[in-house]
Parts: sequence; structure tokens; C-alpha cells
Amino acid sequence: VQLQASGGGLVQPGGSLRLSCVASGFPMDYFTIAWFRQVPGKEREGVSCVSSGTPSTSYYADSVKGRFTISSDNAKNTVYLQMNSPIPEDTAVYYCAAVEGPIHRSDWVLFGAYDEWGQGTLVTVSS
Repeated sequence: VQLQASGGGLVQPGGSLRLSCVASGFPMDYFTIAWFRQVPGKEREGVSCVSSGTPSTSYYADSVKGRFTISSDNAKNTVYLQMNSPIPEDTAVYYCAAVEGPIHRSDWVLFGAYDEWGQGTLVTVSS
């Protein structure tokens, strides 16, 4: 079981960037996949999540609601995080995480709710 995050880089405020999380070793459509981010000295925080189920349910942190969009492509076993209009405060290392089955709306932001983690990808928002 492996998660591979990619797509990070330097982006200007107001620009756009898309992160990808590719899963291998398990069928992503049976898993809840989340994006977290972390800056030095701070706790890892939940950014967005797509919970397994039909239909699936998406959750967003208030700080990114309306700017970021999570989506999944089960055929590619990939979850994306589209970052539109990023701001400097979005600068962080972004991680994807997975847990089997659906997740409750109150639990998706909990670091300990996830069993699998990918390596991080650095996003820097700066002009």
C-alpha cells in the first residue's frame, strides 16, 4: 500500500496549482482520501477529504472553502487537489492520507483517523 503525492511547486498568489495523490496496492474507491498540510512549528491540519461511498462526500477546511476543490479519478486511482487563488498562507508541505471505508464528518480532520500516508509535496505561494 503506497500513496504518492506530487504537483507541488512555486505558485503566485491568485494563480492555480493541482496536486495529485496516486494510490497503489489498494482500490482507491473503497477508501477515504484526505489532503493535509503542515508548516514548520505547527500541527498537520486537514485541508480536504473525499469520503468513500456512493455518492462520495467531500469536506473542506474553512480556510480553503471556495478556493480548493478535491476530486477523484478511480480509473487512475488518483485523487487531485485543485488549488485556485492560493494565498501565501497556503504555503506548506502537503500530504495525502488514506483510510479504508467512509469517514464521519467530524473525524476527517483527525490526523489519527488515517492509516496510510504519502510523502509530502512542497507548495510555496509567493510573488
